[in-house]
Amino acid sequence: MDKLSLYQTVYTKYPYTLPPLDYAADALEPYIDAQTMHLHHDKHHQAYIDHANEAVGKYPELQKADLVTLLVHADKVPSEIRTTLQSNGGGHLNHGLFWQYLTPGGGGEPHGKLAQAIAKSFGGFAQFKAEFETAAKNLSGSGWAWLCVRSGDDLATGSTANQDTPLTNRQWPILALDVWEHAYYLKYQNRRPEYIANWWHVVNWRKVEEQFDKITS
Repeated sequence: MDKLSLYQTVYTKYPYTLPPLDYAADALEPYIDAQTMHLHHDKHHQAYIDHANEAVGKYPELQKADLVTLLVHADKVPSEIRTTLQSNGGGHLNHGLFWQYLTPGGGGEPHGKLAQAIAKSFGGFAQFKAEFETAAKNLSGSGWAWLCVRSGDDLATGSTANQDTPLTNRQWPILALDVWEHAYYLKYQNRRPEYIANWWHVVNWRKVEEQFDKITS
């Protein structure tokens, strides 16, 4: 199975469209506030989509390819729009994943195969959580923290700057945390560690487990 296909959805087909949330904008309160959700999803994410559509719209041959394929093979994208597509197409893809990994009443710990893989790769959930938080806190500037499958059931935490995706390094993301200021500044101001700590309460472990099972099956 081509693992890239797991990230190709109706929303990554040109023209790109905004995926609806599976929950109300205020459903993640008090951890993520409704105003931030409206601005983050309806405005920021939509802006990435608009700019990506504008760039790809100039090249009919690119419109036939899935956005995931274009980002992974960005060296083959015309240089005139390469940076724009990496920034805005990457923003669309990353945010599309981010919304899926959030859910009202989330949090806790994963179960089953994923829990076993976390124990194998990190020594336990507490150790994984600490390592993930370190990746998110120590990221200089804007970007993302990730939990990815490297090979087999081997897991790794890490971060990417701006809107880069781990897929370009053949790492398969199963959990994403947006640590751009637009994700938290209205509620948390400069208190990124507090935002990170509260985000665990809304993690959709069921979705993370589902993606892990697909990648490792």
